[in-house]
Amino acid sequence: MSTDKLQGLKVLDLSRVLAGPYCTMMLGDLGASVIKVERPGAGDDTRGWGPPFDAQGQSAYFLSTNRNKLSLAADFRDPADLELVLQLAREADVIIENYLPGALSRNGIDADSLMAQNERLIWCTISGFGPQSMRPGYDFVAQAESGWMSITGEPHGEPMKVGVAVVDVIAGKDAAIGILAALAARDRASAHGERLAPAERRVHVTLATSALAALVNVTQNVLVSGAPARRWGNAHPNLVPYQLFHAADRSLVIAVGSDGQWKQAAIALGLTVLADDPALATNAGRLAARDRVVTAIDECVRVAPAQHWVDLLDAVGVPCGLVRTVQEALSDVTASARTGVPPLLNGRVRFDPPRLDEHGVTIREKQWSLFDMLPILE
Repeated sequence: MSTDKLQGLKVLDLSRVLAGPYCTMMLGDLGASVIKVERPGAGDDTRGWGPPFDAQGQSAYFLSTNRNKLSLAADFRDPADLELVLQLAREADVIIENYLPGALSRNGIDADSLMAQNERLIWCTISGFGPQSMRPGYDFVAQAESGWMSITGEPHGEPMKVGVAVVDVIAGKDAAIGILAALAARDRASAHGERLAPAERRVHVTLATSALAALVNVTQNVLVSGAPARRWGNAHPNLVPYQLFHAADRSLVIAVGSDGQWKQAAIALGLTVLADDPALATNAGRLAARDRVVTAIDECVRVAPAQHWVDLLDAVGVPCGLVRTVQEALSDVTASARTGVPPLLNGRVRFDPPRLDEHGVTIREKQWSLFDMLPILE
């Protein structure tokens, strides 16, 4: 039995940049057959987002989200190309797109019409700000408007974006979840001889809502307290000690999440006076005495290498870790300059990210039956 959980699922990817391609890559990692439709000549915008470029001229950005896909270059203004895309859409299980409202229908690709022709089709739209907004969806803007930047950075510094386009990544994952839920509902209805209504087969994810939902406890703090959220740098608004410290050679983080962990941490660090202080026995007490606790730990850890403290804290079950570079973090996995870090959820890499229109001739000849040939391509 195949380990590809989504084997046989046909995905037509009309998206570009990050959120949509990340979603379709996840589906491809799990075994779905993905055809990526790109603009002739230029392709996905991220093909040009470099350097760095690899030896084949592919940008690292494009490579990061486009493995396990086949590339078809198609011009929607060309009748033959448009008819090919429409035929693929009529046979697809899932279509994912991130065009501005009305752009696809003006080019002859109408969601309502295709969903009426293909009653099993799940249609996923990823936008910046909702189905009525004509604003382009960019991660940086979403981080700014959702409140992310206002809580990121040093307390007295400027608002700061996160170092990766995390809103795009979260929206891509939200889209994958929404698609899988719609597929489960579709197949459950089919098992009872029923069909889902078109509205039940539509999935709409926005960067704005994904970003706001991902603020989780920060938004809840505001809702419960009525007080504005603030920047804490590398500290935590609700937990102490839960932040970055500087050892003799490098930085480390200590993340105490319970009163029991606090007791063990204070003892392991040799701070017995703090460990025995009843005023610090609860997190509320430590929050009230944040400066005292943080100062004591900071002075303590500066006298020895970070790994020394990590070993002591690890031994008593206190969450902690070195602040590592990306290169150091990559040493934990078998990663590839062509296909990136390993897939999640027991997915697998079946083939490399495609060159623009790499499979165009074969797709035009075979259409969806091409996927019977995947073992040859792997």
